[in-house]
Amino acid sequence: MPRRPIIGICTPLERARWSVWDQQAALVPTSYLDAVRRGGGMALLLAPDPVQIEHPDEALELVDGLLLAGGADIDPSTYDAERHLETTETVPERDAFEIALTRRAIERGMPFLGICRGMQLLNVALGGTLRQHLPEEFGHHEHRRAVGTFDGADHDVQLLPGSLAERAAGERLHGTKSHHHQGVGRIGEGLIVTGVATRDELPEAIELLGAPFVLGVQWHPEADERSRVVGALVQAARDYVAEGSATIASSSTSASRGRPVTATATRAGGSDSKNEA
Repeated sequence: MPRRPIIGICTPLERARWSVWDQQAALVPTSYLDAVRRGGGMALLLAPDPVQIEHPDEALELVDGLLLAGGADIDPSTYDAERHLETTETVPERDAFEIALTRRAIERGMPFLGICRGMQLLNVALGGTLRQHLPEEFGHHEHRRAVGTFDGADHDVQLLPGSLAERAAGERLHGTKSHHHQGVGRIGEGLIVTGVATRDELPEAIELLGAPFVLGVQWHPEADERSRVVGALVQAARDYVAEGSATIASSSTSASRGRPVTATATRAGGSDSKNEA
């Protein structure tokens, strides 16, 4: 069986109940795991780790692509804003962990997909800001019609022709499932908006110029079995592995012919483990 691309999914930290237990837990809905598997990949859960905030390569060396899931509001201190009354239950240790992994994954050229909160985190990691409560600004609750369910949450997003978002979704007018009360404000450095909600033009997709695959979507493709978006991340991770293998093969050939080898890497964009911080 061919080796499947490994997609690292950063886990939320939440209070959870199971069996007789009620404890703090690192968890992720199985819909994310199912979406990765449907796309031909294998999911590896990455729980927030304070050591990896300073040394994110320790985690990223294990995976071929990075996926940030939805979840709690991002702490406004990460984008130098005052807390809105509707911004609640933030988890600063998760924010710091995901920001560190996001920035380093981009530096490595690793495929990246941010879903809902993950899109917002991508924007914050690159210097952008958030709108903290959309109903106050737009006067409606269409982006989160019912708390805790995607039922009745469908709405259309217009994607920019030729964009990564359009290629990943497979269409220009894309039906989505959403569940969020926040959105991106000032767009982060190097990012462009490539998708907007048809109702109010709220940015619903952002991507990084010049990067092979760095995409944020405000909707939840993992909640839609027909969606191709997570599968597009898996394919990008497969290509990333192939490029890394080709680099290693080229380096080995050069060495066998007596030419100096300047670098080797286990994955494209990575560094020799002896030189990593």
